[in-house]
Amino acid sequence: MTMANPQLTNVRPLPFRTVAGGLLPLFDGQSLHDPMDDSHLLHLSNQLQASLDLDEILSQFSDEIKPYVAHNYLGYTHEHKSCAFSTGKNGRHRLSYQLSLQDERLGKLVLSRGSKFSKKETQEVEQLIGALLYPLRNALLYHEAIRAAQKDALTGAGNRAALNEALGREIEVAQRHGRSLGMIIFDIDHFKKINDTYGHSTGDCLLKALTHTAEDTIRLSDQLFRYGGEEFIVLLPETKLKGVKNLAERIRRNVEALDCACEGNHIRMTASFGVATLNPDEGEESFFIRADKALYKAKHAGRNCTRVAD
Repeated sequence: MTMANPQLTNVRPLPFRTVAGGLLPLFDGQSLHDPMDDSHLLHLSNQLQASLDLDEILSQFSDEIKPYVAHNYLGYTHEHKSCAFSTGKNGRHRLSYQLSLQDERLGKLVLSRGSKFSKKETQEVEQLIGALLYPLRNALLYHEAIRAAQKDALTGAGNRAALNEALGREIEVAQRHGRSLGMIIFDIDHFKKINDTYGHSTGDCLLKALTHTAEDTIRLSDQLFRYGGEEFIVLLPETKLKGVKNLAERIRRNVEALDCACEGNHIRMTASFGVATLNPDEGEESFFIRADKALYKAKHAGRNCTRVAD
């Protein structure tokens, strides 16, 4: 199939297509059988290319394809780029796709609902995804550029600018859709004493080790930031208080178990944690202050523990 817009040309799934847990099709930019009207795909492509925001593109893609293929849930992940998006409630029956364009992997897309997808609907999804590939790739490139500029140089965690942007965005999404949002604030206990005793390069070594441990513990949808000094923040979308506290405790235990070899010394460390979930109509400052006060409650309770915000 050849279309008027070159960015819509040639989309064909490989022969592997299995719903609900089988083989995943791979889109690689070849021709597709039984094309739907080119004008629909052209319209969809133009709509998606109006933005470089990954979440906005995927949300719009879900809305635009519902008249063709009804679905209750759309999810997307790209593990190597730490991207995750979902909208709606996951259903029993799924269509799962590993996306690629010109040998570049673009992540995994999942549609689901309560009833089975027909063969015709599956074919239409495969055609509609053709309009998503180029906007998706552009959004991923933009995401990577922004991510590089918003990384802490020492640890690789998100920096203060990244936190400010993410916090505002996540609060807006949570309040618009009535979803929960969690925050964890934690820092290394007695970090100044460690620096004074072993030197700042050892302190840097511990900060890197703490970051790697936290990143290995949190979920793909969670976001880790270095707020400043030895203080870190995790944002947890769609997570209730019990889940936020449980994750904080897992990070705390993993940090406590570390044996860090830094500058010829084997050093153990602990960290204190404060957790909070967003209240209705709460702003960024209030949310942060409550989590920060919970951290100080943990410090006053003897450190190496987790406390919940009021």
